[in-house]
Amino acid sequence: MGKATVIPFGPQHPVLPEPLHLDLVVEDEKVIEAIPQIGFVHRGLEKLVETRDYNQFIYVAERICGICAFGHSLGYAETVESLMGVEVPERAEYLRGIWHELSRIHSHILWLGLAADAFGFESLFMHCWRLRERVLSIFEATTGGRVIFSVVKVGGVTRDISADQFAEIKMTLEGIKDEYRQIVNTFMKDTSVKNRTVGVGYLSTEAALNASMVGPFARASNVPYDVRSLGRGAYGKLSDFQPIVDTQGDCYARVKVRANEVLQSIDIIEELIAGIPTGDISVPVKGSPAAGAQASNVVEQPRGECYYFARGNGTKYLDRMRMRTPTSQNLAGMVKALEGCELSDVNMIILTIDPCISCTER
Repeated sequence: MGKATVIPFGPQHPVLPEPLHLDLVVEDEKVIEAIPQIGFVHRGLEKLVETRDYNQFIYVAERICGICAFGHSLGYAETVESLMGVEVPERAEYLRGIWHELSRIHSHILWLGLAADAFGFESLFMHCWRLRERVLSIFEATTGGRVIFSVVKVGGVTRDISADQFAEIKMTLEGIKDEYRQIVNTFMKDTSVKNRTVGVGYLSTEAALNASMVGPFARASNVPYDVRSLGRGAYGKLSDFQPIVDTQGDCYARVKVRANEVLQSIDIIEELIAGIPTGDISVPVKGSPAAGAQASNVVEQPRGECYYFARGNGTKYLDRMRMRTPTSQNLAGMVKALEGCELSDVNMIILTIDPCISCTER
């Protein structure tokens, strides 16, 4: 038995795109324990509800994270709407669902590109981000933004999508689908990818449940939990939604789940476009949340369930706003997955969890 050594990992690392810091307790080349150190990018965003009214704060919420921007604005808006008893028009719910699934596609393709880069697949990284550019072009055409969109507001959305734009979106997504399948096929069948991911960072279903893991990280360990299954908003209008799960519980399974979720999101968008109703895209919202009124909400972000809580105090400023992000929820599972792994596998395990420290440390 070798002598235990503590090795700092991060917050800067060649294959780590997030400012995550871990103290790795290592014996020889095996990780015995991983101790996360957080707090590098704390911005005090939740405190801003005291100086920004409930309409203004939506623009703060979507800046929690660039990749998850739309999901945060959606989760916040739905929470305040629940707090104030606001009924959102059905067309607005469909538009929100379409943009949210586009966000999931761009997040997963971005992540797949980063994973390819970590393996040294520079060309595959470029192909992934080339496809992602097409999704960002859809956002630019329909919202005016590529990263921060500012189309969600309390009571609905600020922009509509025309029939011609819907036809363009469907054509673009069909083109992405064919090329994406080729990229995923190359990635998943590559011997070096399998050598680095199959059986690495294994977490059983029981361990995933005990750590309360969420998102693709949990679903890769055969935990069939997806907030979209609750049927809120436009998701309740889908003919048949089933969460994508895998039973292997290793890094390879996490890659597979995210890869398949992109294709599922394309199918969801096409179904929502086919069934979108006509009508208003927003309703006027007057007044302020009642003093002591409380509401909570959950949204399936690309990385998993994000929980929102709000409390009113009778003024236009909220008394409290709280978010619990999926990476915050998954840190315990990440630490568990790192226990017993080889030191060379640490970066790959962390990458397949797809951490978002910007969301976690607000």
